[in-house]
Amino acid sequence: MTLREFFDYLGSHPYWIIGYFLLLPLLALTTGWFSRGEGHRSPWNYLYMILVFAVCIPGIFAVALSVYLFVFERGSIMNTNLFTQVLPFLTMVATLSIIRKNVDFDTIPGFDKISSLIMMIAAIFVLMFFIDRTHIFAFVSMRVEYLLVILIGALLVFRYAMKKIIA
Repeated sequence: MTLREFFDYLGSHPYWIIGYFLLLPLLALTTGWFSRGEGHRSPWNYLYMILVFAVCIPGIFAVALSVYLFVFERGSIMNTNLFTQVLPFLTMVATLSIIRKNVDFDTIPGFDKISSLIMMIAAIFVLMFFIDRTHIFAFVSMRVEYLLVILIGALLVFRYAMKKIIA
């Protein structure tokens, strides 16, 4: 099964997606209601961690897939699948805003890992976009190890620059 076949299957059977992405904000609401201001304490912050990862991983993947399809595949926005590309992002925004009202993100274990993942994906897309638009092609006999070192170095420089800009 290819990724396209999987998304076509999910698009033709949207009940699983709708159920999953409606359940997450409802769980965030009920968790906030039950924790009543103690979301930074120990069982609640781990439940919030599970909710954050459960909503952010599909949301980040949906955004990355959409950016890839629109920028590199030159796909039309009219071909956007609402269940697999829009609903995960909207649910991620809604769930994170609900969680933010109940608890500070700094107290959620692993939240810094999600933000690092977002930054790394953004850096890779910026590098891919730059290489795609400038039409840089290497016709030299450079070893693959050197290319990987250059790529990792560029990612580290981009990440350092983004941390300096944000901080």
